[in-house]
Amino acid sequence: MDDLEVRELRYFLAVADELNFTRAAQRLGIAQPPLSKAIRAIEHRLGVQLFTRSTRKVELTEAGRVLAEHARPVLLGVAAAVARTRRAAAADPALLVAIKPGTGGDLLRDIICRYSLDPGLPPAEVVIGGWAEQAQMVRDGRADVALIGGPFCAVGLDIEPLHSEPRMAALSARHRLANRTGLLRSDLDGEAIPLWPDAEPDSDLARYWSGTDRHPDIKTKPGPVITDMTQLLEVVAFGQGVAFLPASVRDAYPDRGVVFVPVADLSPATLYLGWAQSSSSRAVAAFVRAAQDVTADEDVLVEAVRS
Repeated sequence: MDDLEVRELRYFLAVADELNFTRAAQRLGIAQPPLSKAIRAIEHRLGVQLFTRSTRKVELTEAGRVLAEHARPVLLGVAAAVARTRRAAAADPALLVAIKPGTGGDLLRDIICRYSLDPGLPPAEVVIGGWAEQAQMVRDGRADVALIGGPFCAVGLDIEPLHSEPRMAALSARHRLANRTGLLRSDLDGEAIPLWPDAEPDSDLARYWSGTDRHPDIKTKPGPVITDMTQLLEVVAFGQGVAFLPASVRDAYPDRGVVFVPVADLSPATLYLGWAQSSSSRAVAAFVRAAQDVTADEDVLVEAVRS
């Protein structure tokens, strides 16, 4: 029988991530010999070699890379199914909307208001997550929909762009360029950039936050590690780094010793709505429709003002 159990997929992915049987066993909370035996049993059952092993290193084979690519969404799907099943059995089920602090603002309130016009739908509840975990919260079932900003992994999600706005340079009020009315990204070459936790230095997300996604030749220096917007603006106010933020942040966090200066050649900030590709929930579909209706109304209003 070629079927793999969830436990076996979890064992395999632990080794695939760590590329070390000892560390993988520690991560799983089991001894190494049973883990090695389980991996050999999986390889025997599938008739392929998943890892090459030597005394110095462990590496994935091509077959192992293919299995890892397909196994991750399977495990996420199982976790999401368990989480959503438990929530569905709750006395008062709700539609969980994941955001990060400061995201959405009036737009989110308008969407929830439009969604709530149907009394037959479960109430929408906002769940505030970490700085870049909203997409993952939908994938693993901790949320039903999410407002997601910046580059993110869309695997397992359907997404809808809701809103796009320019980004600005956030500078200390004492910064040498704080009095400028406009900048180019090159004007801030070599500046320190505060670091979000777990952001790989060469990832799309890191390049986006440093404003180098369109300017790969611009140099940056690592700044302090921050975990939320309040910390970020405090670091900027103290002159320990600069940041490139959506223009709306200026209004959401006023009077913090930080000035916002337009930067002509930055990529914009786009806010997306994301939900599970496998979702057949009437509530999720209604929330997506409400978001589409609200953003369509806002686009009409903007055009009317411009004309």
